[in-house]
Amino acid sequence: MTWSISGNYLAGCSCAVVCGCAVDAMPHDPQGREECLGCTAFHVAEGNLDEVDLSGVDFALYNQFPSHLTAGDWKVGFVIDDGASDTQADALERIVSGREGGAFGELSQFFGENLGVERASITLTDGEKPRLSVGGRTQLEFEPLRGPDGGPTKVKNAMFGFAPEFTIGTTTGSSQAFGLTFEPTYGEVSDYTFSSEQAEGAPTGR
Repeated sequence: MTWSISGNYLAGCSCAVVCGCAVDAMPHDPQGREECLGCTAFHVAEGNLDEVDLSGVDFALYNQFPSHLTAGDWKVGFVIDDGASDTQADALERIVSGREGGAFGELSQFFGENLGVERASITLTDGEKPRLSVGGRTQLEFEPLRGPDGGPTKVKNAMFGFAPEFTIGTTTGSSQAFGLTFEPTYGEVSDYTFSSEQAEGAPTGR
């Protein structure tokens, strides 16, 4: 089967700014703990798995990285917007679990425990201060870091990333899902494109 999805994402995690997962560094939160707890939500502007149209569907990926990314043993859980049909939800679950190969297939080698798939309302806004709401689980608001010229700070060509270039900043709010509870600190936003043909430069699960 072939698939592709593209749109925009917002990620927030417990790591102290700046999160080291992009360069496979040991994670550290503001309390000195060496783990990364996070949530990344994706809006699918356009997408499909063979004949299944995935356009307009949102989903969220929750993670616990107990060490640097390539050490593996990740805990991951997925929430799919409750507005998606059962067919769309099944297609997305197959993609993000890695069963359909491509970008997420590359990541699945690091999965230690799949915490399952849940359904909930997901609202992801774009713009200057993107916000995320995953019903009863997560509330995030993103604020970009800014350089001397006032423009947002960006990371380009990272070892692990959801996009070739992404804006980094801070997130505020709270998150509690799949037994993974964290206070967000770091954040990032960008557009993304993933597909079944993508292998090199696969996204992180942050």
